[in-house]
Amino acid sequence: MDEQSTPWTPPDLTGRVALVAGGTRGASRATAVELGRAGATVWVSGRSSAAGRSEVDRPETIEETAALVDDAGGRGVPVRCDHLDPAQVRALAARVDAEHGRLDVLVDGVWGGDHLMTWGAPVWEHDLAASLRMLRLGIESHVVTAHALLPLLLREPGGLVVVMTDGTAEHNSRYRTGTTLAFHVAKAASHPQAVALAAETAPHGCTAVALTPGWLRSEAMLDTFGVTEENWRDALEQEPHFAISESPVFTGRCVAALAADQQRSRFSGRTLDSGSLAREYGIDDVDGSRPDGYRYVTEVLLAGRPADTTGYR
Repeated sequence: MDEQSTPWTPPDLTGRVALVAGGTRGASRATAVELGRAGATVWVSGRSSAAGRSEVDRPETIEETAALVDDAGGRGVPVRCDHLDPAQVRALAARVDAEHGRLDVLVDGVWGGDHLMTWGAPVWEHDLAASLRMLRLGIESHVVTAHALLPLLLREPGGLVVVMTDGTAEHNSRYRTGTTLAFHVAKAASHPQAVALAAETAPHGCTAVALTPGWLRSEAMLDTFGVTEENWRDALEQEPHFAISESPVFTGRCVAALAADQQRSRFSGRTLDSGSLAREYGIDDVDGSRPDGYRYVTEVLLAGRPADTTGYR
């Protein structure tokens, strides 16, 4: 991933303490790195580490993410943690508390359930254990994380909670044809999570949002198409609409800008997307473009129009 193809002047988050849960890969990894580039100390938690892979069975690790944070100019602290285990998450919170006594930014990117889905299988045909596991990963883990870590975030006014998701609230208000019930529910649950977190934390001066990337060029997505970040456009032969895709760095930059915005409470309770935040803050992706992924998905892809990103990036 060429994170600095286009000049990017990060905001100043020096002295801030952030925790990215599920920061092993994808948009969560890039968010950890961009928060570090802005000067923050970033705790990176997840199940995949140098000590062993999670059930997702991918090579990325929390230690690699923390090293990328260091290389970007921040301080990365990797902690192996299963966010479905309350004891492990409480231990993580205790470590952050002991070192800093507070938390300024909490990014909850815990998921790791894509491998459990049989695409297009209705609930009665889908493996029940896999369906229930997706619900636990997409909902229960977020409740456990909020329960243990929000008390640190609420000690001082101005905290920020970002729940990473897949799809805008409008997009997920309709059934996602081709997925399955558990996947749809797990992803759509992020929107009421943001509403509830915003209401519960507002008296403490906290902002809570859900945030979705567009069509993300994650490590797994690049592998699916057999390309890299450097030659991703070769995938357009297989899927022309992939032209609207964005790097994980795009979302990371948006979160860093949001964390530095003193007026961010205007967004609290909403589901944001990388394209709209990029317009708000004047952010470009690493190639200098500004992809508007979900507007494209709605107006071009789902409308059955031929692939054409004119006016969308």
